[in-house]
Amino acid sequence: MSFAILVKTIKLSKHDRYVLELSNKIRNNYDSISVNVPVRHSKRSLGEIDIIAKKGNRFDLYEVKCSYRILKAKKQLSRLKRYLKLENARSYFYCGNSKLLVTV
Repeated sequence: MSFAILVKTIKLSKHDRYVLELSNKIRNNYDSISVNVPVRHSKRSLGEIDIIAKKGNRFDLYEVKCSYRILKAKKQLSRLKRYLKLENARSYFYCGNSKLLVTV
């Protein structure tokens, strides 16, 4: 009797590949990392944070873009920090194309 193992491969978008790449790079610096975290208020979606990383009681937020669009990332991060009341959280922008990580 033989058994066949079916493996379903999921094709990730370029953005999702960059998010996983960055989360693997920073994984050892934090106690916990959450990826693609939706932010909601009641039934309304307020957006999504690509990566939230926690070390002790400190939070870091990461916004990942495929190309260098730091102004859009900065706007998104500041809006989400305000909604989540995380004004003291550090925020970062990661450009997947150039592999550049910038403090925002």
